[in-house]
Amino acid sequence: MEASSALFDRDMVITCWGTRGSIPTPAHNTSGYGGNTACITIDLGGKTLVLDAGTGIRQAGQAVIDRDTELYLLLTHIHGDHIYGFPFFGPLYQPKRRIHLIDYQHENTPDVEPWSLLSLLDGKHFPLKADSYACKLIRVQEDAMTFLHSRGIDIQRIAVNHPGHGYGYRITEQNHSVVFMPDNELLPPDGTATTALADFVKFCEGADVLIHDAQYIDTDLPHKWGWGHSMISQVVDLAIQAHVRRLILFHHDPERTDSELDAIQAAAQERLAPHGITCNAAHEGLALTL
Repeated sequence: MEASSALFDRDMVITCWGTRGSIPTPAHNTSGYGGNTACITIDLGGKTLVLDAGTGIRQAGQAVIDRDTELYLLLTHIHGDHIYGFPFFGPLYQPKRRIHLIDYQHENTPDVEPWSLLSLLDGKHFPLKADSYACKLIRVQEDAMTFLHSRGIDIQRIAVNHPGHGYGYRITEQNHSVVFMPDNELLPPDGTATTALADFVKFCEGADVLIHDAQYIDTDLPHKWGWGHSMISQVVDLAIQAHVRRLILFHHDPERTDSELDAIQAAAQERLAPHGITCNAAHEGLALTL
């Protein structure tokens, strides 16, 4: 995906760089949608919000390496498929590049120490240490929402239903909004929900774009009930109830092939078309301009 710097100055540009869930899946039958794990960027005119640091962050880094943009890296949660690409983020190796690493801490675990991506740069999990990089790494330890608001980024968050906790985010720019919820079980087992379905509907209401966990098909349950991911049919229902304009199916199961995702996308499009909602299964390089 090519885009001029002028485009990024004017619009909110959302780009998917890694769309797979759980583990990278490089294979001949997954190359169409891609095998890298979760990472998207949201460009906001001179600022780039990098959401999650799965293996897709390597491509995200290549895309911004020649652009003068402030980088803010925010995590939805700290499972491996959302963090292990971080040491391969190209801007880390650029002298004078400023990268804001926003600590992860969940409101439901206030007694747990905030976690930083710098933990990966200890010479053990990765050969290099944080002080080996040419860039200026800025660890942000204050509340993520407070910090980003102070930088002019209009963002909200909601606790999701996922083992170990996590967040979904809603980012708004010039009356346009995108919701990013890569790991979320909309209808978990009774008594285990952190957030009710009605609250998710309210949070997503009227969004221009909803990027949501769509890892499971109906036959994956009940065996995987409670594992923290949604059935695609449930995500389609959410899009309808929340009156979103566009649904992006995200966090594809590692077993899902390109041909299977083609069929999933077609079925979702058929269900959503009568409601005026467009739909795509996320693929690497998918770019949306709002």
